[in-house]
Amino acid sequence: MLREELERREFDTLAPYAMKSGESAGRRYPEQEAAYRTCFQRDRDRIIHCKAFRRLEYKTQVFLNHEGDHYRTRLTHTIEVTQISRTIARALGLNEDLTEAVALVHDLGHTPFGHAGEETLHELMAGHGGFEHNTHGLRVVEVLERQYPEFPGLNLTQEVRESIVKHRTRWDDPPGTGFPPGPPLLEGQVVEVADSIAYDNHDLQDGLEAGILQVGDLEDLPLWRQTLEAVERDYGRLPEEQKAGQAIRYLIDRFVTDVVGSTRAGIERHGVASWREVTQLEGNLVRFSPELAELKDQLEQLLYERLYRDYRVIRLTNSARRFVERLFEAHVSDPRQLPPEYQQWAEQQGTERAVCDYIAGMTDRYAQDQYIQLFQPYQKL
Repeated sequence: MLREELERREFDTLAPYAMKSGESAGRRYPEQEAAYRTCFQRDRDRIIHCKAFRRLEYKTQVFLNHEGDHYRTRLTHTIEVTQISRTIARALGLNEDLTEAVALVHDLGHTPFGHAGEETLHELMAGHGGFEHNTHGLRVVEVLERQYPEFPGLNLTQEVRESIVKHRTRWDDPPGTGFPPGPPLLEGQVVEVADSIAYDNHDLQDGLEAGILQVGDLEDLPLWRQTLEAVERDYGRLPEEQKAGQAIRYLIDRFVTDVVGSTRAGIERHGVASWREVTQLEGNLVRFSPELAELKDQLEQLLYERLYRDYRVIRLTNSARRFVERLFEAHVSDPRQLPPEYQQWAEQQGTERAVCDYIAGMTDRYAQDQYIQLFQPYQKL
């Protein structure tokens, strides 16, 4: 099917408040359109094939990659967010291709070692322009990826780039500068909510599998009790591992169902009839009902207290901070240790920014290898 036919199909089948590829504001650098792909499908493909996306496989979510084969990484998290996002977008009649592109790109700016790495770079860069991973994600797709001779970056559409810097979660509050004020498109809002759903549920499952969380820790949560009741009603008695897995399934389904219903109600209440009206509202339309939002907050508070603040996770966090701090200080003090392309980049951007770009792009294992080479070289012999 030709691109023009795909664009016509969008106008015929998507909701009036969905963003259509035929209405995109386009790219920073003009390009000839693809013959068989819409602009958002092309964005998706460019994201999947870029180096920063491949590196997500070896970047920490909560548990370091080498600690176990079944814990989530940034890549598996991204895949889960994409799956949940497409389900919600389809139910709301939104543009699934745009939603998928935003979901796939939303974590490209993350550092090694999860939030510990980001927080450390934020502190180290305080006097040099700062560091925030969504803003850095935009930098990745606009500047740091170098695959095309015609332009720097990936030359993504404005809609995808704007969604990157307006992506907000419990961890993120990016400035969102450089784009029109107002909330992101509904497709971008869907990814924010899907990110939150994926975080809560896979961190809960990983925490249980790691033995840091115990099922007994969750018994005081109304949300967990309601979920177990539903599992037992449908399956009867199950082994603990299977029961926890089915509980996660039920939780995700409940979150998605609630978001779809709550968002539809909000769209009707505001009488939204176009994507332009969405961006002129005070806040996001894609959201949980107040009742489920409260239950979800209780779950997140428990995860914070029992998982993220567990002494074993804190040890890993502090170790990661030391890795990033010492790598940063070593390269800033002697930029000759940087790879040649980053030495040139330092001359253009300044040493601190070039070192920050270099470290932010590292995977966990590459950062650990660099640390050993710099500070424990004889362990490699």
